[in-house]
Amino acid sequence: MSKLNFQNKPVLAMAQPVALPGSCRYQGENIKQISELLLKEVGTLIAGGVDGVILQNFHDGPIKDSSSPEAIGYLTRLACDIKRTYPDALLGVLVCWDGPASLVVADAAQADFIRVEHVYCGAELTAAGIIEGQCVEVQRIKRKIGSSVPVFADVFEPHSTPLVPRSVEDAAADCVFGGFADGLFLCGRKLSESIEYATRIRQRVPSVPIICGGGSTAENIGQLLNVFDGVCVGAWIKNGSLSNPVDPNRLNQYMEAVYKARASIKRDGDK
Repeated sequence: MSKLNFQNKPVLAMAQPVALPGSCRYQGENIKQISELLLKEVGTLIAGGVDGVILQNFHDGPIKDSSSPEAIGYLTRLACDIKRTYPDALLGVLVCWDGPASLVVADAAQADFIRVEHVYCGAELTAAGIIEGQCVEVQRIKRKIGSSVPVFADVFEPHSTPLVPRSVEDAAADCVFGGFADGLFLCGRKLSESIEYATRIRQRVPSVPIICGGGSTAENIGQLLNVFDGVCVGAWIKNGSLSNPVDPNRLNQYMEAVYKARASIKRDGDK
């Protein structure tokens, strides 16, 4: 049973292991070493106050839309390791860029949700070429294996371009009403765009949780939590690059801003 609860505006962080065996940038570490490094970083994140992590094989790129058997196997091992070590933390799974594989890994590890970043509905042009929507296969496999893992879909992923221009609210409605997504991730190319997009989507699909998928900082987290149901942080707590380790001081600064924003939202709600 998923522990997802949006009443307290959860903060998620990306948990990205070094390149896995079989990937383009693999450097020779065995899975035990990779797991130990990853669990150390997840421990830093949890101790720093985040509510959970999203496991992603970000460093395996370049990747298109079909994952490899080795990536699926190793990510399942890592997801189980995180779940066993930090059972009270939220755990999401994002297999680049394979939604059906994400679902299978998450179901095997009893994770709390998946994030389908490229691409749930429609089609997008990415650095690796055209990626087509995966909603049909995700939902087919979900029914086939009897999974209850919630599916969260990215809308207007900022590192790709939709092949057919359309409004963000129409794209979100397709994900929810056509692809049966349980929630959405959203990130504009700048703060004002993220807030504008979330406001427009909220009018079309008011009951669906929307998580800010990127761009949050200690300076803007208050604005974002006023609009979004939760946030996912990555580069800011790693001094601007996902290749860096987590900076505990930046993480502390970020979470202090989160606590302040949550308290302010609660006070406003009690009025």
